[in-house]
Amino acid sequence: MTIGTEHEYSINNPGFTPQPVSDQIIKKICGRVENEILFGDVKLGKELQKTVLEFIPRRPHHELAPLEQQLYHGIQKFSRIFHDTYRLLGLGMHPTLTLDKTAVWDYDEGEYYDVYDRLFNIRQHGWLNIQSLQINLSYTHEQDMVYVYNRIRTLLPYLVAVTASSPMVEGRLTGNADNRLIFYRENQKEIPRICNRIIPEPIRDVAQYHAMQEEFFSELRARGAGILCEEWVNSGGIIIRFSRKCLEIKALDEQECVHSDMAVCAFIRALLRCKNLPVITRRDELLFLLDEAIRDGTEGLHADLKQLYTSAWQHATDDERVYLPVIRDRIENGSLAEQMRDRLEHGEEITTIMGDMARCLEENHPYGS
Repeated sequence: MTIGTEHEYSINNPGFTPQPVSDQIIKKICGRVENEILFGDVKLGKELQKTVLEFIPRRPHHELAPLEQQLYHGIQKFSRIFHDTYRLLGLGMHPTLTLDKTAVWDYDEGEYYDVYDRLFNIRQHGWLNIQSLQINLSYTHEQDMVYVYNRIRTLLPYLVAVTASSPMVEGRLTGNADNRLIFYRENQKEIPRICNRIIPEPIRDVAQYHAMQEEFFSELRARGAGILCEEWVNSGGIIIRFSRKCLEIKALDEQECVHSDMAVCAFIRALLRCKNLPVITRRDELLFLLDEAIRDGTEGLHADLKQLYTSAWQHATDDERVYLPVIRDRIENGSLAEQMRDRLEHGEEITTIMGDMARCLEENHPYGS
């Protein structure tokens, strides 16, 4: 199984005020505005919001270490070029961004954004202040694809718990560990089937998946939005990308550094090898656990997470075991959101915490290590 990842980072001035300048950065690098450019070992791409850049390794890989190396080289190159001007920051949302401090990409693909805006109003946090770690897992045949899809859907609450990193909105703690998902699962509420509350129903085969997809495709066409009837419009926590022959996990908050992102990948791949995981499969129960993970991070799921970690370690490769201790730390000490919340409740300034997180990204060391 090859693995590829996509990483979204906010662009900030040295004081961590978000800067809507992704177009200017791309133009400075290559001399013109493009949606995506080659940038050393990575591809650098735009997002809907100009305050975010996406880093993608130039090629997927079977091993995590080469993937990490590609991405970190890209981060280092960016820091060398822009060290006096901009600092990148991970996390699932920018902690202090207000909507007047960002802007929508206004070059290519405007026809898609216009339709999204007409249907859903993209001038909200669920569109303009979300940063995700997307993980793409290759499959070889339909049976393999169906197995991985159904396994991942049962793991989503636990993965959300350990990756929660968005406890603040517009500079205020909300009481939730994963505010990104709260906004994300409502950002297309006018056609709820598109997101389907993050966790999809299990599938028997590809035909059933297409039938489920056709339900919201029909709604889009009825609203004059047929342009959006593509595989990528599905916003569930796990979707199938037939064009890439992979499954894409979309439910996870971006972490503080590439090494931590690779730890999440290692955790998932190791758990996919476990044939008899003690996890529930009923959707109503999974949705209950997801709500708990969104609200509290790891706090209410410690026993299950420890059991999952033990299974992952037993089935991990040597390559994956390099990264798994990061997951153990998140389970023992809380997700990034929980650790950030603790510091904030003890009176620390958010700019200090953002500075620590930015250094983690720049130096590629997990928070707390």
